[in-house]
Amino acid sequence: MNIKINSKDVVKGDTFVAIKGQNYDGHNYIEEAINLGASKIVAEYGNYSVDTIIVSDTKKYLEEYLYDNYYDKIKDIKLIGMTGTNGKTTTCYLIYQALNSINISTAYIGTLGFYIKDEKISLNNTTPSLYDIYNMLLKCLEYKIEYVVMEVSSQGLAMGRVNTLKFDYVIFSNLTQDHLDYHKTLENYVLEKQKLFKMTDNSYAIVNADDAYCNYFLLDNKNITYGKTSNDYKISDIKLDNKTTIFKLNNEEYKTKLLGEYNVYNVCIVIIILELLKIQNIKEIIENLTPPPGRMDIINYNSNLIIVDYAHTPDAVEKIITNARKLNHNRIITLIGCGGNRDKTKRSIMGNIAVNNSDYVIFTSDNPRYEKPKKIINDIICKLDKKNYKIIVNRKKAIKKSIQMLTKNDILLVLGKGHEEYQIIKDKKIPFSDKKYIQKFMR
Repeated sequence: MNIKINSKDVVKGDTFVAIKGQNYDGHNYIEEAINLGASKIVAEYGNYSVDTIIVSDTKKYLEEYLYDNYYDKIKDIKLIGMTGTNGKTTTCYLIYQALNSINISTAYIGTLGFYIKDEKISLNNTTPSLYDIYNMLLKCLEYKIEYVVMEVSSQGLAMGRVNTLKFDYVIFSNLTQDHLDYHKTLENYVLEKQKLFKMTDNSYAIVNADDAYCNYFLLDNKNITYGKTSNDYKISDIKLDNKTTIFKLNNEEYKTKLLGEYNVYNVCIVIIILELLKIQNIKEIIENLTPPPGRMDIINYNSNLIIVDYAHTPDAVEKIITNARKLNHNRIITLIGCGGNRDKTKRSIMGNIAVNNSDYVIFTSDNPRYEKPKKIINDIICKLDKKNYKIIVNRKKAIKKSIQMLTKNDILLVLGKGHEEYQIIKDKKIPFSDKKYIQKFMR
């Protein structure tokens, strides 16, 4: 692609489009692009030493350029898009895993990165820019990928990161409080997510019937619902132990290695997709699925279970602790924090959920970004009535202490960062992995 939006990627003869982002303005990098060999500039203002096109909206120009020049090339790749507060990463990863296991060549775009064949490329956002997505889809074309399963975030939808794309399957998991620092109200949040369901053309909508917002996501036709209250795919008889979850879907019994009732909902979506594709040995496929990195990631430690999970919303935290209660256990110890420069209203809610549902809680630092970790923790504990908690700001020390507290048959939940291999302090990503640190401590 000879059109670039990052000046550092420019090579001789490229067109550089100056995009205004949330935290940067591409116009500040035009001279750098020219010095690197850009032969054309697309900008909203200014005079430059090379051929220049001035437009009212460079983002719109880029969107139209990508569609006009590349959409026909990538339009035959089947797109599966999923939105919702929780469950996107696990479900999309499971679909990606399931389809590849039966030789349907599939790529994944989301929180874990861009997975294509044997490559795993990290991404800065759950839903990357439209420019990056087009580049990924062109790479998928080159690798003869048949399906791409994609997490579509509310912010990605608000910023137009999937504009011009048409999805063959759209999925809604659930909607609970998150990202209100960006969207301000739950109504705005749900309306942004709803946009995905307008980016379809005779597509299937797969919708959680048990969620209060399900009606926002139903299409005029081709709806498939799932859940305990669904008439299409009815979930019942959920049983779990420390190794498996067994459940019924329309009275057919399925077994999965993924633990927890909420994972039944994630697995159910995979079953629906496989049935729509008329795949045969679905039970066997489901039984062999493994969870994605950092999602209900279980480490056995003597007689105890240590579970690393990305849960970072009130709903996700409540669900994982509630489901851990159903496992054979003595005490539940929860280690948790909240990210800095993100929705502050959920902090005290998460603090209350943690102390009310756990035997003991350690509050620690998550990704503080530009906030003081102690200030974030004060926001978490400011409305707590119970005293069954301890504050250890340093995350390494907090994890070490929480493991030392384990006695016999306890469960330790290490929440918030899951698969992440870093801690964000100011604008720096400091290498740190919860799971690797736990394994190092155990050794």
